[in-house]
Amino acid sequence: MSVPSYREMLRVFGRIGLLSFGGPAAQIALMHRELVETRNWLSETAFLRALSLCMLLPGPEAMQLATYAGWRLRGTPGGVLAGLLFVIPGALIIALLALGYAHYGQLPLVQAAFLGIKAAVIIVVVQALRKVAGKALVGAQGWLLAVLSFLALFVFGLPFPLIILLAGLWGMLAAPSLVLPMDAAPKRDNRPVRTLAIWGILWSTPLVLLWAIDARFLLDLGLFFSKLAIVTFGGAYAVLAYMTQTVVQDYGWITTAQMIDALGLAETTPGPLILVTEFVALLAGFAQSGLNGAIAAGLLALWVTFTPCFLWIFLAGPFLERISAQPRLAGALQAITAAVVGVIANLSLWFALHVLFDRVTPSALWAIPGPDLSTFDPVAATLTALGGLLMLGLGRGFVPVMCLLTFLALMFAVL
Repeated sequence: MSVPSYREMLRVFGRIGLLSFGGPAAQIALMHRELVETRNWLSETAFLRALSLCMLLPGPEAMQLATYAGWRLRGTPGGVLAGLLFVIPGALIIALLALGYAHYGQLPLVQAAFLGIKAAVIIVVVQALRKVAGKALVGAQGWLLAVLSFLALFVFGLPFPLIILLAGLWGMLAAPSLVLPMDAAPKRDNRPVRTLAIWGILWSTPLVLLWAIDARFLLDLGLFFSKLAIVTFGGAYAVLAYMTQTVVQDYGWITTAQMIDALGLAETTPGPLILVTEFVALLAGFAQSGLNGAIAAGLLALWVTFTPCFLWIFLAGPFLERISAQPRLAGALQAITAAVVGVIANLSLWFALHVLFDRVTPSALWAIPGPDLSTFDPVAATLTALGGLLMLGLGRGFVPVMCLLTFLALMFAVL
């Protein structure tokens, strides 16, 4: 395997960042083609082990896989370069989309167009549910965990981090204790305390400064997205319901409709879907104090979302082989992934209810959302059904279907 120069890495990882549309599966396939098949920078075994590690860690697995690949090739500078190149193109596009949405999103025709985006979002979340369920629900235990996690969220409204913690403990206790054989570990920096200190300080410094100047809104935003960075097991879809509950119901930073719009626009950009946090932060900051507030909130969200990703990779990378040989950790990951199926099922139903009905309120006793049947939107239902036929039935891609549904929504509004 060849060791590339920084110029070569800039070109290749920059290309990956610009072309990383289509979610984690497409992004991982793109990296495999570029790094394993075309350039032989990583072996097949190293790539698959790295992917397993990134699935075990919180955060966007595709971005962390790019970071690990860069770290393995050129150490910490290579990891930082690869990770930043994966995130920056999408982050810039999200910033432009969010600021445009903040200025013009409430116009009637723009709202009508977003009905098509929301209908497509319902289907893309259902699509993610189907894909994850096909891989994660192995045996009766997987199905049981998925059902229990769905009920815990939909009926009882339990916190998402608690569900992830309980599922992980279940998986660790149920896994066998046999240790698997290890391969030779890569010879990279193996000073975990130093790594933890450096990246921990980088992560926390903006939060400490915000606390010192008593910037309450930005501090609350930074602390929440920092917590989100710790519990994002299973990808962005798994934490969207938790994020929505917090930013819409608890803090009131944005509305439910804006949250669904944010996900729809994030789906159209390159980079990890968790960039939806930047979109939410930009909208919240704009509502608080205009353009300057939006820029500050967006940059803070990016910092506390992705700095931990570098920390996890640089901390765990030197121990990849040892981690891969621990079946209890693998059992915890498998159980968390099964629970995530229930979480995404809850998100699918939650999105559908809020798109198909204009008014949805939780019941007085449980967390079950109850739609007002008199507010049913037949146009939204028609668009959603068409999106389901095209994406789930005929296998059409998200972006062309979203464009078609948006056009039809505009035609319904005009006529």
